[in-house]
Amino acid sequence: MKLKITLVVLFSVQLGFSQLYQIGHNTVNFTDTSRGNRVIATEIYYPADVAGDNVAMTTSTTDAFPVLCFGHGFVMTWDAYQNYWNFLVPNGYIMAFPKTEGSIAPSHLDYGKDLSFVLDQLTVLGNTPTSVFYNRISPMNAVMGHSMGGGASFLAAQLNTTIKALVNFAPAETNPSAIQATASIQIPALIFSGGNDCVTPPNTNQIPMYNGLLSNCKTLITIIGGSHCQMANTNFLCSVGESSCSPQPTITRTAQQNNINTYLLPWLDFQLKGNCEQGNAFDTQIVSDTGIAFHKNCIQCNSLNSATVEVNAQIKLAPNPSKDFIKVTGKEGVKYQITIYDSTAKLMVTKEFTTETTIETVNLSKGIYMYSIQSWEKTISTGKFIK
Repeated sequence: MKLKITLVVLFSVQLGFSQLYQIGHNTVNFTDTSRGNRVIATEIYYPADVAGDNVAMTTSTTDAFPVLCFGHGFVMTWDAYQNYWNFLVPNGYIMAFPKTEGSIAPSHLDYGKDLSFVLDQLTVLGNTPTSVFYNRISPMNAVMGHSMGGGASFLAAQLNTTIKALVNFAPAETNPSAIQATASIQIPALIFSGGNDCVTPPNTNQIPMYNGLLSNCKTLITIIGGSHCQMANTNFLCSVGESSCSPQPTITRTAQQNNINTYLLPWLDFQLKGNCEQGNAFDTQIVSDTGIAFHKNCIQCNSLNSATVEVNAQIKLAPNPSKDFIKVTGKEGVKYQITIYDSTAKLMVTKEFTTETTIETVNLSKGIYMYSIQSWEKTISTGKFIK
């Protein structure tokens, strides 16, 4: 626990130095002529020297900023996600929130297309001399979203090859299928799930999405005790939907969002800004954090010792959380060895297998377990699972 507290303090110090900007805001109506002049009203938040509507972008630097296009949840509105723009914009990101498909019968495909289109249009504005964003739009970007918007972000990434990264929060399966869309997505991806999410349970939503991604660098972080709606600020309709199911969250909204922020900014800073120190901080924190479980298939920065870790997107471990068993699947015909430790680093299981194996967990106590999978004497996959 001391290590986690120390790292959080280090993150806070770093954020204190990097939070240089006030938050500017404007509303833009983009028109997609290829879809019958579809109007996409979008709220945009950006780094400024003075907070307010329609103010100039910051002049403290001439840097261009990465754009993050964020999709809202089912019948939710963009203002439920103020926690994200309040955190990310001061740290040098532009955030765009398309407001379409807010009805009780939304088109997931149209919303995915809207997310993709808005990202493209911000690039256009970056090349338009009369725009506040002229020369201030970085070619690096990400599509993001919560719940329905998270699922739609997969559809956007499938449609648009200029999208550089994918981040989402309790993404929901969509129609057409976000899970099926993952089979054609290779960009870096970060997925957050709530261990107590009863709206979009990880086993039927985020875990299949993570497993399906072809990304050479992907991470799934499950926040222990976290819920679906606590990914965002308080929203009446989301809360009503969540109140009728179980389990309920066992941590506060503030704790859950702090957990998200611990990983979100370092991941973005490395993937979109090339900040290796932040990539290292992400990888250091994730292995010691007792508030999460995770799957990942990469290290964030080449400065880490990569000699002992081999990227392997083929290893899958499910279900997570587990009850009676876990199933581990690798490449056909390849020999592996898995070792499992409890939270005190006590060895609980070691097993050799070829291709796949099932390990009984019914007799394990409830808690967090760490695993390491080796092949050809190299560690090729590490992570945690919850019992």
